[in-house]
Amino acid sequence: MRTRAVLLAGGEGTRLGVLTAKRAKPAVPFAGKYRILDFVLSNCVNSNIFDVLVLTQYRPHSLNEHIARGEPWDLDRSFSGGVQLLQPYKGRKSTDWYKGTADAVTQNLNFVRRGAPDNILILSGDHIYKMDYSELIDYHESNDADLTICVIEVPMHEASRYGIMFTDDKMNVLEFYEKPKNPPGNLANMGVYVFKTPVLDYYLQQDDADENSDHDFGKNIIPKMISDKLRIIAYPFKDYWVDVGTMGAYWEAHMDLLRNPPLLDLNDRSWVIHTRSEERPPVKVERGVELIDSMVTSGSIISSRAYVERSVLSPGVVVGPGAIIRESIILTDAYIEAGAVVERCIIDKQAVIGENTRIGRRSEETNPEKLQLTSVGKSARVPANFTIGANVIIGSEVDIEDFDKFPDRIVPDSARVGYLGPDKS
Repeated sequence: MRTRAVLLAGGEGTRLGVLTAKRAKPAVPFAGKYRILDFVLSNCVNSNIFDVLVLTQYRPHSLNEHIARGEPWDLDRSFSGGVQLLQPYKGRKSTDWYKGTADAVTQNLNFVRRGAPDNILILSGDHIYKMDYSELIDYHESNDADLTICVIEVPMHEASRYGIMFTDDKMNVLEFYEKPKNPPGNLANMGVYVFKTPVLDYYLQQDDADENSDHDFGKNIIPKMISDKLRIIAYPFKDYWVDVGTMGAYWEAHMDLLRNPPLLDLNDRSWVIHTRSEERPPVKVERGVELIDSMVTSGSIISSRAYVERSVLSPGVVVGPGAIIRESIILTDAYIEAGAVVERCIIDKQAVIGENTRIGRRSEETNPEKLQLTSVGKSARVPANFTIGANVIIGSEVDIEDFDKFPDRIVPDSARVGYLGPDKS
């Protein structure tokens, strides 16, 4: 039976702060050389699903450029589907933009139906995991389900971030609560669905006609199907999965890669994570460097006497002489100048941390939602000889002059410098 994948990649990702100021959430870099979306696209091709629609919306340019014709994922094909990038256009009506996850699929229903696939696999483009979707589809078909929902147990303190469901002992879904303030359980919706195509078509059209709907799978489509007593089955997933929707979760997922053994093995040759890579020279490590439990990507230069511990350095990162980096994520072409100390920071591409500046601070906090992470936006310049506290946000393209309001050269905890977006919590 034929399955078409529909990948929802239009997320604005406001809780990722400076990382989504200039890009869509699925396009955010991850693990040095990848982008978040690479994991779901790779799952598709590793599961022998080569018919993929990618629905973009918010700041799609970097995502479109990254995916292009899909060559790195073997999706540059036409006869067997390949990858198609679809995005809304702004017309005369204010309703042209996607109003919810279900509406995104509804507006592209003609493409979804084309060729009459038997099943539609709905995927979120902002999760980190490996899954064989062919096993999921076999499970869906063997249970003759109208809808199969992938579920995973999450910590109770995180359950309010997810759709929570109850099932019977045969995994039939009986109740569903979308992001409840007081979660009654911790069996969470992963945002991975398999629908029978005619069922999806019918419920999307019904939902589209409902002016009171939020046009969302979790809020509207799933509860309506439960109410109508359709056959909805939960597919329990027991492996590594994380929604990197917050700065804390994004940072924690990187620390998971640095464990020994890592919680997600990127060296597994039986399940390759594909991406579009730049040509960069080999890593250069100079005399006297200490490099501990870290990932360093091509083109990086670590200068003499530098110290890097439990950190991820993306392509082209330069670490100056005697600089110290601990528990931080440094994105492409960032420059940590001589003598700087960087602790529990997320620093976007092409940012510069000035000489002898101390930025961020480690603590004993381990809850990803309470971490005091300092973040620096794309192309920002942080001046030399400053002390910058924990939980500080420095916006994109901030320049040295923006720090003039701190004459004592100290930026206190939780300060905002040139950042007007929502809080990163």
